Amino acid sequence: MSDDTKHRDDTDQQEAIQAAGRSRSAQIGETELNAALKKAIQHHGDQRDAIIPILSELNEAFGYIPGEALGKIRRLINSPDEGLFLSDSQLFSIASFYQQFSLKPTGKHVIRFCESAPCHTVGGRQVIQALQEHLGIQIGETTEDKQWTLLTTSCLGLCAVGPVILVDEDLYGNVTPERLPAILARYRGEQ
Repeated sequence: MSDDTKHRDDTDQQEAIQAAGRSRSAQIGETELNAALKKAIQHHGDQRDAIIPILSELNEAFGYIPGEALGKIRRLINSPDEGLFLSDSQLFSIASFYQQFSLKPTGKHVIRFCESAPCHTVGGRQVIQALQEHLGIQIGETTEDKQWTLLTTSCLGLCAVGPVILVDEDLYGNVTPERLPAILARYRGEQ
């Protein structure tokens, strides 16, 4: 990859980060974001090995990682005296690589549907269709009331009890379209 191509890729990612930050800035105030960042860095430190825990704490606090947080993390983590330099594109790559992180707001509850072959062959298609119909959204969308986000994921490691879904941090196996209303009702009561 040429330096020109690498620079263009970094610039594209930088613009995506800034656009994401601008579109969400009304949702999370500067003070709130700064306080969450300060708390995360105090808790995890300001070294390179703290990046994932810091991102995780922000994702937990806000339900996603605000775009403007990446530039702030870079400024707080960079340590020229120690030869530690991070770019916004490196942080964006980390934040977008891990499925447990989201760079856009999600619903109060996130449903991850296993789309691997073993789940698919034992009724997964019917389950995902039933989820979409029940929630009124497609994969990658959030309900208008901000209660549910529907995502797919690769294997959750429970192939013997497929189809499998993960709701927040709770795993459900042997899921059928008929079981979905009872599973979702468990979370509706928390509203």
